[in-house]
Amino acid sequence: MLTLYSNIKQLVQIEDNHEQKIHVKGNDMKYLPLLNDAWLLIEDDCIKDFGAMSEFPEHLTSDQTIDCEGQYILPTWCDSHTHLVFSHSREHEFVDRIQGLSYEQIAQKGGGILNSANRMHDISEDALFDLSLQRLHQVISMGTGAIEIKSGYGLNTAGELKMLRVIKRLKEQNLIPIKASFLAAHTYPIAYRENHEGYLKLIIEEMLPQVCDEGLADYMDVFCEKGFFNVDETDRLLTAAGRYGLKPKIHANQLYNSGGVQIGVKHQAISVDHLETMDDAEVACLQQSDTIPTLLPGAAFFLAMHYQPARKLIDANLPVALATDYNPGSCPSGNMNFILSLACTQMRMTPEEAINAATLNGAAAMEYQHQLGSIRRGKRANFIITKPMSSLAYLPYAFGESMIDKVIINGKRC
Repeated sequence: MLTLYSNIKQLVQIEDNHEQKIHVKGNDMKYLPLLNDAWLLIEDDCIKDFGAMSEFPEHLTSDQTIDCEGQYILPTWCDSHTHLVFSHSREHEFVDRIQGLSYEQIAQKGGGILNSANRMHDISEDALFDLSLQRLHQVISMGTGAIEIKSGYGLNTAGELKMLRVIKRLKEQNLIPIKASFLAAHTYPIAYRENHEGYLKLIIEEMLPQVCDEGLADYMDVFCEKGFFNVDETDRLLTAAGRYGLKPKIHANQLYNSGGVQIGVKHQAISVDHLETMDDAEVACLQQSDTIPTLLPGAAFFLAMHYQPARKLIDANLPVALATDYNPGSCPSGNMNFILSLACTQMRMTPEEAINAATLNGAAAMEYQHQLGSIRRGKRANFIITKPMSSLAYLPYAFGESMIDKVIINGKRC
């Protein structure tokens, strides 16, 4: 099946050379390769060809043609950090924060992650799958074409396996590419608050072998933070995960200068995520690595925290990625379009930098850069068709309206 998209106002994030990009970093993030007045040819679920309408091949035929006059086409968003699998919302904690309680105070009284863990134990796997599938369809409709999903609300063997099995079932729906992260090290459950060693052994000696025997995870994640898992504990967990072939991802430096960046780099983490609290030592550490700094401005927005230092990271020639952190407590939204707007308004990223961070760099933060994140011949045909717009900057500018006309996944409208 050949589908031709013609008269495209701008075809955005194109790759038209032999050498494939891994990611975009530093000053290069200011630029988006694009083609004005373009055409795009899709064969089944892959990008077959593209070019300028002025040079349209006379011999080219297709089974259907779609006119995109006034519209932009760009790759779907690659959301590399979510907690999409959860059982219940937590809006009462939202009210607690309005009334003055901090994120840490809510956690100390049994809220936060522990609240979601308690609710996780009461829901069946089938019911959890149904809820999660609804959320997955929702984020796809908003332009997400690849996603990473974490466990971490089980906090015991049965609960963590339940979540990871749900993520595996979501993968099997073949809707969009999904990566699974094992995050039992999200917080210490109440039963182990005074017995950290016992919980570490539970993760290492019981959970990890079962997770890997069933092939349930691609990555191992740890919340390396004051009051959660310290650097030595994180080091021990990632070392154990490495023996099972799980690559690391790290929740780092959200609340404090935790050492999470350094331990992530030591273990060659694919990404270190959050990074609200950074200094020159962390930036220098990242500069000596291939680890991608992933920023989650939706969580900073919802928790009324200071935003991540995007400009400092970009100016240090690093490949910044953006993700939602979709979860019931600190960012109950999987809308990547709003994340782009926050990146521009609150972190002073340009629209071009934000789109690079949410497409090719987001793909790289999930190791999907060879399939997704750009318009390249042979890559998967996952892309967004916008409504007619005056310029590309209108996409993050118009944060209160949806500028997405169609989302194409595997060559088909979703």
